[in-house]
Amino acid sequence: MTIAKLSDQEIGAMSDEERRALIRRLQPPPERVLPRPEVVRAHRRVRLALMVGGCLGLIPWMVYLGFSLPADYHARNWSLAWIGFDVVLVLMMAATAYLGWKRRVVLLLPAFGTGLLLLVDAWFDIVTADAGDVWISLGTALIGEIPLAALQISGAIMLLRFLILAHPLNDPDVSPFRTRLPF
Repeated sequence: MTIAKLSDQEIGAMSDEERRALIRRLQPPPERVLPRPEVVRAHRRVRLALMVGGCLGLIPWMVYLGFSLPADYHARNWSLAWIGFDVVLVLMMAATAYLGWKRRVVLLLPAFGTGLLLLVDAWFDIVTADAGDVWISLGTALIGEIPLAALQISGAIMLLRFLILAHPLNDPDVSPFRTRLPF
């Protein structure tokens, strides 16, 4: 078998579509890098069923809670709940910082999670604050938590978009947010 080698000049002269076709031919077959199709289908069905079922189940539950929960409630382990939440938030922030410092792609997961936790923190700070403290909670949310959450979430989305666009098989005619899963 004779293997023809392409020079840098020949590769440089190729169109984007010719390069993508070459990359498709050179990449490992899907069965070597992807889980078995039946495993992917089973996981997808389970995840979709749980998410759709959760959405449908939560709607009547929220209506029920809206009519049945008391306006005021004394909670057990209140400080443990808040400290536990803040521990998780610190761990997510630390993971985001560490992975950002190490320049790891997986950074987008804790960055997005940190942003969501900051939004949840702002929400509960505001809605659980006493009348005298609500302005402090609102101020810290508007000045600190919400802008930091927006920074973390938008950064994670920008990184995801970059990864999609930088992929050699990316179709430039398809929006990065409309790119389909490979399986």
